Amino acid sequence: MQNNKTLKGLLAVSAVAAMFSSFGVHAQSATTAAGQNMGQMGTGTGSQAAPNTSGKTTSAGTMGNSNSTGMESRPEAGSSSMGQSGAAGATGSSGASLSSGDKKAMMDMAQADINEVAAGKIAVSKAQSASVKAYAQQMIDDHSAALTKVQAVAQQKGVTLPTEPDSAHKAMAAKLEKMSGDAFDKAYMQNGGVKDHSMVQKKLMADAKKIKDADVKALADQHAPVVDQHLKSAQQMDMTKSGTTSGK
Repeated sequence: MQNNKTLKGLLAVSAVAAMFSSFGVHAQSATTAAGQNMGQMGTGTGSQAAPNTSGKTTSAGTMGNSNSTGMESRPEAGSSSMGQSGAAGATGSSGASLSSGDKKAMMDMAQADINEVAAGKIAVSKAQSASVKAYAQQMIDDHSAALTKVQAVAQQKGVTLPTEPDSAHKAMAAKLEKMSGDAFDKAYMQNGGVKDHSMVQKKLMADAKKIKDADVKALADQHAPVVDQHLKSAQQMDMTKSGTTSGK
């Protein structure tokens, strides 16, 4: 009997211990589950908050970057393109804006001046007549001054001018170099005097009808009377050399 009581006591203690052990396991499991749930909720909240925060940050950042990039790049690109356009306009306001008629007029004036100066230098050294030498020197002086004016305007307008006599006048210069005395004087006055100035006069009159730029027109207006006077002087001298009368 004593043993039975003892055995029952041990079984009762074991049952109580098992019950507390089971309760502890359940309590631990509940705590663990609650912790996991809280963790998941926290993670869920965090993951939602993170996207929201990240989304806001990203959205704000993207807008900020977009605005920053847009506001910075557009004005820079705009100011750059306008600056380049403005610079091109300032540079090309001269040459690029000139009509073909304006450019041709400037080139014709410059070419005529160059031709006359070159021929005049030959005549000054080879002419026999003092009057022919004087005429040649006047061609050098007047056309050099005229050429300087054309070159100054051409530089402002961005126009490239000829720098040497054309092929026809190079050929004439080669012929004059082989001549001397009275023959040279007549040849120079007929070609460098009458023929050249008559041709230039007609060319300037034709060019004047197509000139639009005020500066180019001013050059043409300055050239015209000088060329007219040179032609008249050459015609008078050529008539004298040819032995003809002024009435013929």
